This record gives sequence, C-alpha cells and structure tokens, in this order.
Amino acid sequence: MEGVILIGAALLAALVGAVVGAWLGYRGGQERALRETEKQVQSMLTEAEQQARAMVQEAKAEAQELRLQAKEEIVRLRDEAEREFKQQRRELQRLEQELQQRREKLDRRQEQLENRARNLDRREQALEKREEEIEALVAEQQAALERVAELSREEARQLLLQQVEEEARQDMARILREREAEAREIAEKKARAIIVTAIQRMATDVTNDVVVSTVALPDDSMKGRIIGRGGRNIRAIENATGVDLVVDDTPEAITISSFDPVRREVARIALERLIADGRIHPARIEKVVAEARAEVEQIIREAGEQAAYEVGVSGLHPELIRLLGQLKFRTSYGQNQWAHAIEAARLATLLAHELGANVEWAKKGALLHDIGKAVTHEVEGPHALIGAEIAKRCGVHPVVVNAIASHHHEVEQETIEAVIVEVADAISGARMGARRESLEQYIKRIKALEDVAKSFDGVQEAYAIQAGREIRVIVRPDDVDDLTAIRLSKEIARNIEESMEYPGQIKVTVIRETRAVDYAK
Repeated sequence: MEGVILIGAALLAALVGAVVGAWLGYRGGQERALRETEKQVQSMLTEAEQQARAMVQEAKAEAQELRLQAKEEIVRLRDEAEREFKQQRRELQRLEQELQQRREKLDRRQEQLENRARNLDRREQALEKREEEIEALVAEQQAALERVAELSREEARQLLLQQVEEEARQDMARILREREAEAREIAEKKARAIIVTAIQRMATDVTNDVVVSTVALPDDSMKGRIIGRGGRNIRAIENATGVDLVVDDTPEAITISSFDPVRREVARIALERLIADGRIHPARIEKVVAEARAEVEQIIREAGEQAAYEVGVSGLHPELIRLLGQLKFRTSYGQNQWAHAIEAARLATLLAHELGANVEWAKKGALLHDIGKAVTHEVEGPHALIGAEIAKRCGVHPVVVNAIASHHHEVEQETIEAVIVEVADAISGARMGARRESLEQYIKRIKALEDVAKSFDGVQEAYAIQAGREIRVIVRPDDVDDLTAIRLSKEIARNIEESMEYPGQIKVTVIRETRAVDYAK
C-alpha cells in the first residue's frame, strides 16, 4: 500500500515539473513570474508530500486493522469447527452406545429363541410319544368295543349317525313347531287387531238382495195371454229381450232364464209392465222392451255413479262406471256383487288407514276388483284377469290394475295395496250372512277338499269339518315323521290354494300319533 502511494507522489511530481517546464518555456523572459511559480510549485510539492505521508499512515493503520480482523475471524471459525466436531463426536458416541445395546438385546433374544426351540423339540417328541400311546389305547378300546357290541367300526358309525339324525329331526320338528306357533300367534294378534278395528268401524247388514228371476202373475189365465195365439207373444218377448221364458205348472208365476243378468232384468221389468197394462201383442212388446232397456241402462249408470260416490272414488272412466252398475244385477253365492264391491272398498279404506298404505289405490282396487264378473258371460277367462285388462284399457293406475288381477292369485301381488284388496274381498265374502251355498255345491267342495288331502303319500284318512273351514289329515306314523308332517301340512294348504275356490280360509291340521296295543292273557 505504501509503494502505491509513493508511485502516485512521483507521478504527481513529474506532472508538476512538466507543467512548470511548459510554463517556463512559454514565459521564458519573465523571471519574476518564474520564481513565483517555482515557489508555488514548491509549496504544492510540499503539500503533496505531506498528503502522501498522511495517506501512507492511514493505509498502514487500515492494514493493521484488517490483519487484526482476519486473526479474529480465523479464531472464531476455528472455535466453531471445534464445537461442531465435539458435537458430532458426542452424537457418534451416543449412536455407538445404542448399537451396542441393541446388539446385546438381539444376542439375548437369540439365546431365548434357541432355548424355546429346544423346549419345543422336547415337547414335540413327548407329544408324538403320547399320540402313539393314545392311538394304541384307542385301537385297543375299539377292538374291545367291537368284541362287546359285535359291530364293526363302520357299522357303529352308521348306527350313531342314524341316531343323531333321528334326534336332530325330532329337535328340528320341535323347534319348527315352536317358532311357527310363536310367529302365527304374533301374526294372528296383529292381524286380528287390524281387521277387528276395520270391521268395527263399518256396520254391514246380512246380504239378502238376490236378483229376482220369477215374475208373479195375478192368476194362471195370464199365462195364456203371455203365450199368445200360436205362441207369438212369448216368441216376441224372447226375441226382443234375449231370454227364455219358462211357463210351467208353477202357480201364478213365470220363470225368466238367461245367462245375462241385465237381459234378465230388462225382461222382468218389461213383463211386469205388460202384465200390469194388460195389452200384450208383438208391437206393444217391442215398445215396452225398448222402454225397459232404456230404464235399465239408466239404473246401471246411476248405480255405478252411486257406488263411486259412496266410497269416494272420482274420475272413473264411463265404461268402468257402467260395469260397476251392471254388478247390481249380478250375485255370487247369493251375495249382490254391487253391494260387495262397495263393502270391500270401505273395508280396504279402513285397512289402508290402519296399515299406512295408499288409501286411494286400495279403495279403487277394491271397488273395481270384480268388474270382470259383469262381462264373464261374454268373455272367457278368470274374472280377475278380465277386469284387470278392462281397467288397464281405461287408463287405471298400474298398482290398481295389479290389485285387481292378483286378488285371486292369478298373477303375483306386487304391492301392499294388492294384499289389502284381497283381504277386504275375503272379509266381505267370508263374514257370516254374506253368502249362501247350495247343498250340491257344498258337498262337491267338501269332497274335493278331502280328495286333495288324500292324494298325498302317507295320508291314512282326511275329514273336512266346520263346514269346510278345516281339514283334519291323519297320517301313518311309520311313513311320516314329525318334520314330514309339518311339511305335509304346508304342501296340502298350497295345493288347496292352487286348485280350489273357497271363501275365507281353510285350516289344515295334520295328526300323527303312535298307538301301542297289547293283550294280557
């Protein structure tokens, strides 16, 4: 640093000399000015030297200070390096101690495992020896048992399995009976509560409305006037109404026969008017029959509208209204189908309220469930499917259509509303006084019921009791065990459901008993 300053001073002096020389050359003749200039230059040189020495001193001081700072930095870095080295050495010592401890633990664990393996080997050898002793004892006991029982091992196993199977079947039958009885008791309680609640809320009269097929006459002489000369009057009546008039020895009465209840009603009204008027001839007959037909059509429409109004169903297709009205002239086992439809709709409404189902669907399905009976004399097939097809064609909701089609199980029930319609139909048809049945039909149904039960294997006798409400089946105990008896009752019930038509429900009771008889001599 000092050398640099000296070189700067020399350069400055040389510059000053050059300036002075130039000045002296320019002013060569002015000596005075030269001396003054020389003095100025001398003073400038002196000042420059002083400044240079001051700068040298300052540079020396700065250099000394920089050396001190460098020494301090070196000392600081060396201290930091020593501290970091000591810290790393302590960390290495700690890791080395941990590794040593883990190595010692692994050594101890390995020693324990080796001891355990040696113990297991000894125990395995002891178990193998014990197993051989047990096998020898089992073989000896088995041989002894075979000698005592005079049975081979396979025969003893079969006998044991047979006994276990028999006991299991008895236990299964007992459990099934208990669970079935428990489930039936709970279901009957709930069903009884719901149905009784629904029935209590609706009072119905005993059904006694039967379509009249006999017309009373004031006297027997009226028969001749109805027949007419050469039978022209009776032929005119039969041709105009489409019915058959039966004029027999029944006093003061004429029977009207027709498969169509509406035609029969038209003929009854027309015949009563002709008898009351007294003018009976073909022209008059045609006029009276036309008036009676118009009157019956009006009655049908009013009856259909009244049925829908009474149960609160609106928006029905006119064709459905007309079919409902036609049910007023249709009976089943003495029960008027128009009144049955209204009663079933009311029951379905109450049941739907109790069960939380859709009231409108259940009510409409119950009201329309038998409309197929109004046209069964015209269309072949089950009335449930016929009615469902008509309802579908008239734009009825699919849930209601399914309820109509499935109330006799021709199709599968898809909703709870369909079940409610079936229950309402059964309650209305099975209650006391709702229907009547001819003796011949009753005997046929009872015999068919017994024949269904006797068609199963193992059945000894079958008796229908309680007017066909229950069938008691007696089975041969040697051929049918308890479990099979339970299954047999379900199969008989299912066969009855599929092959017979009956109101209400039929209880199937299968009786299996063993009797031991001996004689004391």
